Amino acid sequence: MILTRRAALAAPAILVAAPALAQAPFPNRPVRFVVPYTPGGVSDITARLMAEPLAAAWGQAVPVENRAGADGIIGTDLVAKAAPDGHVLGLVSVAHPVNAAFYRLPFDTMRDFSFVTMTTKTPLVLCAARNFVANTPAELVAHARRNPAGHVTFAGTGGVVRLAPVIFAQAAGIEMTYVPYRGSTQAHPDLMAGRVDIMFDTVPAALTHIQSGSLKALATTGSVRAPQLPDVPTLAEALLPGYEATTWGMVIAPANLPPALLARLSTDCAAAVRRPDVVARHATLGAEVVTASPEETRAFVQAELTKWGEAARRAGIQPQNVGG
Repeated sequence: MILTRRAALAAPAILVAAPALAQAPFPNRPVRFVVPYTPGGVSDITARLMAEPLAAAWGQAVPVENRAGADGIIGTDLVAKAAPDGHVLGLVSVAHPVNAAFYRLPFDTMRDFSFVTMTTKTPLVLCAARNFVANTPAELVAHARRNPAGHVTFAGTGGVVRLAPVIFAQAAGIEMTYVPYRGSTQAHPDLMAGRVDIMFDTVPAALTHIQSGSLKALATTGSVRAPQLPDVPTLAEALLPGYEATTWGMVIAPANLPPALLARLSTDCAAAVRRPDVVARHATLGAEVVTASPEETRAFVQAELTKWGEAARRAGIQPQNVGG
């Protein structure tokens, strides 16, 4: 076939446009929802509650895949390396920015992801044994100042539970000594027996012991009081205005999603998590449903990355190799 000069000049434009015309609509196959943690946690429950309404909205299955390991890094890396077509999503927690302070990551916490929407926020609770000398944050600070530096001890299990007390101590102008534990189950007996003074734990993990009287709650760490502990003030209102340290959930996707697709994913995921039955289920877990635009979500992660990175540096934490 012989092309005229005009047709030959137009051919490159046709070739350039062809990939866009050939791009398949979303979704054209099941959408994988990767949870980089073990089953049963808030992130896993959130993803499973969202999967059904998303499947109905998209006309495709939304299987939830638990890809746990290395504090969530393995599953998160899978999302980072997926094609940016919306068919692989992830649901991460506060571990996403915190891990950057503890590990040398195989991905960039900001650059390698699209941030779709927030899903939940869950406060921590500052708790102690029922016979601990302090009953309020102010009394705790006064007790720490009356005793030798580092005399007050706090239990920690890594991540935000490890770093939230660091921010508290810095803001209050006191020193405390970190006592590491593998998890809340291991820390609680020592906390209840007074072998360690305080702990910043998740509300769901500590609530049973607080309700039984084995532990007492001095404050919570959200921006508002926890519904399960309505008589317990936040640290912000009791002592440190502006203090907030929460665990949270967030939908992420690979970087470089087309803007229209990112906007659709954000709208659909926010609608799925805001359903009344999903909100009610999260309330039983001590979690508040919170959604946000992609721009707001990205800005929030950047702020969290800065906050927890600074806390880790103050604590002398140096990033380690994953698995090291």
